[in-house]
Amino acid sequence: MKDYLAEHYSEDVSLETLASMVHLSEFHLARLFRYVVGLPPHAYQVQVRLWHARKLLAQDFSVSYVAHETGFFDQTHFTKQFKRHVGITPGAYRKTARFY
Repeated sequence: MKDYLAEHYSEDVSLETLASMVHLSEFHLARLFRYVVGLPPHAYQVQVRLWHARKLLAQDFSVSYVAHETGFFDQTHFTKQFKRHVGITPGAYRKTARFY
């Protein structure tokens, strides 16, 4: 499941899709995934998206491009998630990441 989510990080992967791949109920898959990985599937996918977003921002791509490429609904949603998980806005990260 982790590999599938990593390969399809920019897509909206439903819990139903994941559960059908491994022949488990959605509830059981979510519980099992959280137990093994430490996060529910959707939260894990957000983490993967943000990892890719940090890479793209460090390469000086625009915030709107990165939001679109990493599968976020829009730039506002991306900015809120990025700031919540990383601690700074994507624009601030983009400016500072170029120096590393």
